[in-house]
Amino acid sequence: MRGFLASSIGVTCAAALALPLTPPAVAATARPAPGAEAATSAALSAGPSARRESTGQSTAGSTQSLPLVPLTRDRAVDGPAAQGLTRRTVRPFSLVGVVWDDPAAELHGRVQIRTREVATGVWSGWQDVETHNADHAADPDTEEGADGRLRGATAPLWVGASNGVELRVVPEGAEPVPGGPGTAPKGTDPAPAGADPAPDKTPADGTPTTADGTATTADGTPAAAPAAAAPLPTGLRLELVDPGEAAPQDETLGAARPGALQPETADAVAGSTVNADVAALSAAEIPALGRAETERELLTLRGSELTAAQKAKPYIGPRPRIVTRRGWGANERWRESRFVYTSKVKAAFVHHTATGSKYTCAQAPSVIRGIYRYHVVSMGWRDIGYNFLVDKCGNIYEGRAGGVAKAVLGAHTRGFNTNSMGIAVLGSYGSTKPSKSALKAVARLTAWKLGLYGANPRAKTYLTSGGGNLYRKGKNVRLNVISGHRDGFSTECPGLQLYRKLGSARSTAARYQGR
Repeated sequence: MRGFLASSIGVTCAAALALPLTPPAVAATARPAPGAEAATSAALSAGPSARRESTGQSTAGSTQSLPLVPLTRDRAVDGPAAQGLTRRTVRPFSLVGVVWDDPAAELHGRVQIRTREVATGVWSGWQDVETHNADHAADPDTEEGADGRLRGATAPLWVGASNGVELRVVPEGAEPVPGGPGTAPKGTDPAPAGADPAPDKTPADGTPTTADGTATTADGTPAAAPAAAAPLPTGLRLELVDPGEAAPQDETLGAARPGALQPETADAVAGSTVNADVAALSAAEIPALGRAETERELLTLRGSELTAAQKAKPYIGPRPRIVTRRGWGANERWRESRFVYTSKVKAAFVHHTATGSKYTCAQAPSVIRGIYRYHVVSMGWRDIGYNFLVDKCGNIYEGRAGGVAKAVLGAHTRGFNTNSMGIAVLGSYGSTKPSKSALKAVARLTAWKLGLYGANPRAKTYLTSGGGNLYRKGKNVRLNVISGHRDGFSTECPGLQLYRKLGSARSTAARYQGR
């Protein structure tokens, strides 16, 4: 996935933070320590350079935070040096990302990683990590934007169970690291020792050069020097996330999870209670309903707000099966304990997670736990940013806590989180086509959730911008009720191949609503 700012700088999709200062309704409670264990909360609040977690692996998961170092000590090299980590063995992990101190700073450069698979001991080739995250920030003048825990970050990348890592971060415009990481073309390993040298110094694009390889113009005069390499953000660290294991689904609320330091907290109870209007307490999933049952539920949930016409003929899709946060194994101690709501759901923004598509559907809960941990522990967010997530097999998962039938304020589309919801399809869909199952799930979910608030999936609606790189703060913007992230922010999210399918999703969702 590669996006573009108004200034042509790329931006990515994954979950843009944008929480208004004064949401319509807030259940105010104290904010817990951001870490997974009480013993690490002090280190986490001290900032990324001091952040450490317990060294032992547990079912609760862990994050290894490794500071990057210069990859060359050659003082003759001008400009900012590449940074990274040499090949090494580490504790097991499955998801990676790079963070830095200033959440407002951009990483202009290339981040590549290679990992060693636990099962086979085989090293992967170099994989690119999405770096441009201008939409990963709170809206201007918001409470969350002033939070000292926030950090800049790349998108997370799912690599599967691994225990070895090598990383290189090369500034934009900088030369590759001589004789080391950074010398290989995109997606390849460095040339093996003894390989034949290049036959000449002529660039692949045909640019004329002098005998010593210096670029020239068409008339033979020396070409202008390239722009200076952009400096890298300070405090770069590699985050290696072990998503841990989900707690057994038959456990009782209030009992201790395996590997946990204490019994279930009030946050875990609250996270389940907010879904009590649609599911049993501590349910691992919210079952699907038929049309008639869904219409009766609509009258129960929102009957006092419906018009006579809406009561006589409700346009709502049958409620789909939804895996709850408890079902995918969310540790409710990580997130902020309060729930933040907006007044209604007028639109749905579709995203991709940009985590890569190399996961199985059985691994999807682990991928979500990894994203959740990365958003909260590594980046300092309140909770996972998306309201819902969908895997390639069409399974739907509850995202940000607050209740699946409620208008929960998410952090997914900078500038347009109010009165909307964010749905993220797990994977990267710039060149990969989304599965039919995933598209059907998006249509079923939007038909139901938008139907709860009387929204027509084929229609247009107006949202007020909270500020971004497409629309100034306060502008009233006309958008599709089902939009892609790129419709509200200049980015290529949800990827070209998924974006192309949104028209079909709108039609299918409308049909599910009976329109």
